[in-house]
Amino acid sequence: MNKGLFVGSFDPFTIGHASIVRRALPLFDHIIIGVGVNERKKYMLDAEERVGRIKRLYADNSKIEVKAYSDLTIDFARREQATYIIKGVRSVKDFEYEREQADVNRLLSGVETIFLYAEPQLSSISSTMVRELQHFGRDISEFLPKGY
Repeated sequence: MNKGLFVGSFDPFTIGHASIVRRALPLFDHIIIGVGVNERKKYMLDAEERVGRIKRLYADNSKIEVKAYSDLTIDFARREQATYIIKGVRSVKDFEYEREQADVNRLLSGVETIFLYAEPQLSSISSTMVRELQHFGRDISEFLPKGY
């Protein structure tokens, strides 16, 4: 089975993330959305809430599974028998960071990373930007998938 692992903190899961999942679906038999939990990081939503919301989005799609994890992505990938890590890239800055991560992940585990570039109209949307808007009382619904 060709299994992809799409990982991130997804705090919150944006329309940009949903676009990557939609575009990755034809490439894989199964996709696991891995919701990262880092105890050193402060989240808007706890892991249970993030996982639950994303599960509801994809409840009708048997090809998608959503799980939280708190260890290294490569260990999670090995445990889930993922053949690839899927990463979305919005900018050159994202690319450099993700390329370094991909190199280390491949070196340590042999797991390859596939990059999907953000659709141009979504390239400025980030979870950080959405959290900032929400912090200042702005409506963020246009940046979140319907049903999230």
